[in-house]
Amino acid sequence: MPQIKIFCCLIVFSLFLGIGCASKRNIPVAQPQKTEIIAVLRQANDYFMNKWPDTGEPLYTTRWRPSNIWTRAVYYEGLLALNQVDPQRRYYDYAVDWGEKHQWGMRNGIQTRNADDQACGQTYLDLYQIDQQEERIAAIKENIDFIISSGKIDDWTWVDAIQMAMPVYAKMGVLFGDEKYFDYMHQLYLYSRNVEGGGLYNAADKLWWRDKDFVSPYKEPNGEDCYWSRGNGWVAAALVRVLEVLPIDAQYREVYLQDYQELMAGALAAQRADGFWNVSMHDPSNFGGRETSGTALFVYGMAWGVRNGILDASIYKPALHRGWTAMVQEAVHPSGFLGYLQGTGKEPKDGQPVSFSSVPDFEDYGLGCFLLAGSEVYKLLDIKD
Repeated sequence: MPQIKIFCCLIVFSLFLGIGCASKRNIPVAQPQKTEIIAVLRQANDYFMNKWPDTGEPLYTTRWRPSNIWTRAVYYEGLLALNQVDPQRRYYDYAVDWGEKHQWGMRNGIQTRNADDQACGQTYLDLYQIDQQEERIAAIKENIDFIISSGKIDDWTWVDAIQMAMPVYAKMGVLFGDEKYFDYMHQLYLYSRNVEGGGLYNAADKLWWRDKDFVSPYKEPNGEDCYWSRGNGWVAAALVRVLEVLPIDAQYREVYLQDYQELMAGALAAQRADGFWNVSMHDPSNFGGRETSGTALFVYGMAWGVRNGILDASIYKPALHRGWTAMVQEAVHPSGFLGYLQGTGKEPKDGQPVSFSSVPDFEDYGLGCFLLAGSEVYKLLDIKD
């Protein structure tokens, strides 16, 4: 027992000293193995698919919602990423069934301006690329064309919206070979980045405020700016998913590339010594502790950057491996359920308390983030140092 107490004290002391410490970030960690990655991804995904056999079943928390809302859309982004590294017909069929149950449409219809409603379009477009059935993209194309024809560019007033909708425009620009989608996407992005609330991106810290309510002078309890980890993770995922499909010579690519690299640097500086990220990236005392969704999104972003030669592997690979290993070892239940997942919200205090056994209001988006991360870490293993 004394040895256990001493060991626990050492852990607490090291965490106190080590959060954000560069020397901690560079400690080598064991590289995950492909078989281990696939096993844990299957474990987590099978838990969810078995729990939700009916892809069209409405979701209930405090009220009923259709199952094509953003939370479920993010899950399917992850499922299709899993299908790339672990191809199984049942994954594809599950995603197609979801689209069919919703007539390949969006919550709130063709004229919705809400980016959350448009998130399902990412999966619809990806499934169209596999089997080019026009019904799969008719509604999302009509919706995005409606948005463009309106000339209104101030829809993305919160950073989550960038992840929900920006990749839709990028995918459509590539699919239809039409620059108008890239151009309008860029206007929407710049509005969020530079205009909304005076600009939601803080170049000094290389991080994003979630929305105008958190722009300075708003401060966390410790006096620092409020940078919500999942919100910044959403931007990271959006930029990755846009850069993944955007042509190398695309007009705005360098803007997104620079913003992506800066965000990854800002995220790296805030990683906990144990591999996770706190919900509040600059105030570990404000609901500090392990959190899976933000961690998964940063691991996803970093793994993609290292794999594509954009981020320095010697710096980012240890960080992403530590993040991935932490989630696998600490967050995944034997059943496949994911712990340490903050529920829906917009800031550190929402969805609390977060613990290994806490159940968020929606399980799907956290799993989607985890599948994105694991699939990208798997792909990275094919790259030689």
